[in-house]
Amino acid sequence: MSCADSERTADVSSRTVISLKGVTKIYGKGQAITEALRGIDFLVTEGEFVAVMGPSGSGKSTCMNILGLLDTPTVGTYTFKNIEIGRLSRNQRALLRRHYLGFVFQGFNLLNRTSALENVELPLIYRGFPATVRRASALRSLEMVGLHGWETHTPGELSGGQQQRVAIARAIVTEPAVLLADEPTGNLDTIHSREIMELLISLNCDQGITVVMITHEPEMAAYASRVVHFRDGVVESDVRNGRAS
Repeated sequence: MSCADSERTADVSSRTVISLKGVTKIYGKGQAITEALRGIDFLVTEGEFVAVMGPSGSGKSTCMNILGLLDTPTVGTYTFKNIEIGRLSRNQRALLRRHYLGFVFQGFNLLNRTSALENVELPLIYRGFPATVRRASALRSLEMVGLHGWETHTPGELSGGQQQRVAIARAIVTEPAVLLADEPTGNLDTIHSREIMELLISLNCDQGITVVMITHEPEMAAYASRVVHFRDGVVESDVRNGRAS
């Protein structure tokens, strides 16, 4: 279950982490032009848990790519923590992504012959952290996601739910401001899906990590504090959940 509204509203209402204003994204040229996003406005404040839904081709994945600094708008502005992303160089965007964002994917994206501990350490290697610091941080992250004692196991020795927990530990080991989750329960059964959602709720409530999640599943979206529906490149609806945080 999410956190209570009363615990958050006054604190986060004026603290915008993500702001998209008039964002349009166009792919292709001539007859092949596709307008994936059509002038959307989208805000996320610190501490929110936002679920993004919509049919295939609605623009939700394009929006997530822009939020993750993996793509840029054709028109419009993206502001992250008062930084206008369009003014940054490619290297600056990479640094911001590395230091402020965590990513969780449907397919886990773990290195198959590498232990859970080593998988979680990877982002810290890219940051140049010394081995002792990497190990301590990775052990702490694995414990946070309930995998104490599984550090030496490879992905092939773990269940799907455990593999996704490793992926989440890897995403949070850098202590990101925002966790972007793309269909994090898409490859899991109902029981493991609920376990992952409860973990995300815990990270959101207890660690204060802002979560933006794409999902096709209404049951999973019900865990979020807001549900934003995309259709045909625009925001069709943006509502707070009854269980909102």
